[in-house]
Amino acid sequence: MATPANDSSLQAIRYRPGSLQLLDQRKLPLQTIYIDIRNSSDGWTAIRDMVVRGAPAIAVAGALSLAVELFNLENFEGTSQDASSLITKKLEYLVSSRPTAVNLSDAATKFNEIISKAAATTSDAKDVFKVFIEAAELMLEDDVTSNKAIGSFGAEFIRFQLKDINKLSILTHCNTGSLATAGYGTALGVIRSLQTDGVLEHAYCTETRPYNQGSRLTAFELVHEKIPATLITDSAAAALMKAGRVNGIIVGADRVASNGDTANKIGTYNLAVCAKHHDIPFYVAAPLTSVDLSLQSGDEIVIEERSPLELLNAHGGRGEQIAASGISVWNPAFDVTPASLISGIFTEKGVITKKTGSESFDIKGFVQRAQGN
Repeated sequence: MATPANDSSLQAIRYRPGSLQLLDQRKLPLQTIYIDIRNSSDGWTAIRDMVVRGAPAIAVAGALSLAVELFNLENFEGTSQDASSLITKKLEYLVSSRPTAVNLSDAATKFNEIISKAAATTSDAKDVFKVFIEAAELMLEDDVTSNKAIGSFGAEFIRFQLKDINKLSILTHCNTGSLATAGYGTALGVIRSLQTDGVLEHAYCTETRPYNQGSRLTAFELVHEKIPATLITDSAAAALMKAGRVNGIIVGADRVASNGDTANKIGTYNLAVCAKHHDIPFYVAAPLTSVDLSLQSGDEIVIEERSPLELLNAHGGRGEQIAASGISVWNPAFDVTPASLISGIFTEKGVITKKTGSESFDIKGFVQRAQGN
């Protein structure tokens, strides 16, 4: 099964049965280098070191790294139950690579259910491995379809909400495009849909310090897509809003709690607060796999802290020292935006909105309706 084609031809993930390559996003935009991923250990390292990033892409890359390992596994001696146990342990290991993004954890839970059923119906370990590989490949295909649906629902909702504005200027944060997913993108996918619909005037992207995913990756994608766009520093966002140059803000999500509180790249909360002050709608675009119904609010979301070197050294920790020796560092990778600051959540099943007079979302009800429960 080949990697699904995506309209942009930008591929963070190159896969065919038994082979996986990940685009090293640390090298962009100056170098395009793919790294061979041979097993789940390689996948764990690639995710942790941000060779691949973006919650949907992390989940797909993690699953495919294990699929490649199982495809090439020779002389496995064990029963179907042993195979199921091996997969469960490998998935648990992969989930530990970046704990804030829920998509991989959600995928692991679903994979374990599939594998457990398979192991109960066969005694052949190879059959269990085959079931997992096929499920991982299907996940790759489904992610592209899901992203395009998010883009369509989001663009339609924004056009309706901002119908008095002929041409829209949208600000986004971090990277949520083809490089953060299997293809097309979430928040950037909505921007692409607005461009296709002919209603996008301009896109703005932040640098997204300290790792610069915005300047290195989002700017790269916007230029590639020939979308009129401007790069700004993170600290210029409030001034941009005050100047009246932004009609809406769209960001992605790494985890959404059941009340709608949302974890996303550090700096997202800043944008939401400023948007509220300037009466600018603030939207989140994410697949339902980013929803974690086990969490009542964002207070329960585990926030990953990155290496101090990303602040102490230039180029996100890869260059020369720029800060005084001995200074302490606090470097959270994410922050949590309260649901009260979010205007709507775009998913592949539609748009989650608030009830009149409510400051939170009924995420659980939406998910149940989307699943037909």
